[in-house]
Amino acid sequence: MNTFAPRHRLVNRALQALFATGAGLAAGAAQAVNDLPGGPAVRQLDLHPAVTRIAEQQHWLHNFMLVVCVVIFVAVFGVMFYSILKHRKSIGHKAANFHESVAVEIAWTVVPFVIVIAMGAMATRTVVAMKDTSNADLTIKATGYQWKWGYDYLKGEGEGIAFLSTLDNAQRLMSDAGKPAGDDYLLKVDNPLVVPVDRKVRIITTANDVIHAWMVPALGVKQDAIPGFVRDTWFRAEKTGDFYGQCAELCGKEHAYMPIHVKVLSQADYAKWVEGQKKAMAAAADDPAKVWQLADLVARGEKVYAANCAACHRPDGKGAGPIKPLDGAAVVQDADAGKQIAVLLNGQNNGTMPAWKSLSDTEIAAVITYTKNHWSNKTGQAVQPSQVVAARK
Repeated sequence: MNTFAPRHRLVNRALQALFATGAGLAAGAAQAVNDLPGGPAVRQLDLHPAVTRIAEQQHWLHNFMLVVCVVIFVAVFGVMFYSILKHRKSIGHKAANFHESVAVEIAWTVVPFVIVIAMGAMATRTVVAMKDTSNADLTIKATGYQWKWGYDYLKGEGEGIAFLSTLDNAQRLMSDAGKPAGDDYLLKVDNPLVVPVDRKVRIITTANDVIHAWMVPALGVKQDAIPGFVRDTWFRAEKTGDFYGQCAELCGKEHAYMPIHVKVLSQADYAKWVEGQKKAMAAAADDPAKVWQLADLVARGEKVYAANCAACHRPDGKGAGPIKPLDGAAVVQDADAGKQIAVLLNGQNNGTMPAWKSLSDTEIAAVITYTKNHWSNKTGQAVQPSQVVAARK
């Protein structure tokens, strides 16, 4: 009697029931998802399509090493299973009795050594090229924060531009609600890193709090960002487009909400972007000696809070888990604004609350004023930028 067919049908039915249950749980939240150009693809098995020479070499080495490993696996286990089957005791073979074989000892020492040296030699050219950050056309510092990236254009066209890149707040709200949507779910940021095509871009990495890692697979780059250390890597994108990555170190509770978006533009479009950014920075430059009205500070602070604070402290200021609430917090309601200024400038709780020295004096004053006059905090207090300037000294 053939018992395989009934069992096969039972397995199929069980799997169909499992898949139906999963589909039912996802009903209403699941939407059609397509490949994201420059990012992950639906049911992706291979590496991201390469847009740099280094990434192409990495792909070739990956495939070559995989072939070598498969050949070794088949050869070793083929000989082993052949020996087990053809020389087993049940068909009359008797075990050989010997203590050593010089030829075998030499063979299994020399052959793996040659294979490893050959594989290493083939990878050396790519590894050396990955570390050659000289003669860069553009140098950008990427600073990891819990949980966002800060970009400073240090050298080349765009020198002086600086901004923070944070997960788009709408993406975080979708995650909190358990309703993901869009091909770029948890990869959309408010300010992408913008670079020109066909130019060598050097990325200097460091971190403000814990270890992060700047990784964009399509560009073939992954470099740790370590507090107190400076590391560097580089890429030269050969086509325009949007390319996505993420922090590749487990950097804390918001690790999954720290994406990287690199926008590669043509030379002409990049020049226009640089011009626009410098005009915007000049227009946004604030006089730290200016005395602001309370309503203006609150309006400005609301934008700063949404971009930088709401992800952890929540839009309602209630916090969650180890993140302290701001609604009703003693330090927020305290008449001595210097205490809250010190928290934003220096952080606290071993980095659970990171330092925000990267924000301007006006932005820090505005967001503190906002928290002091929002939710149940009706203090009527206004913190001026000059107070932050004094606290920085």
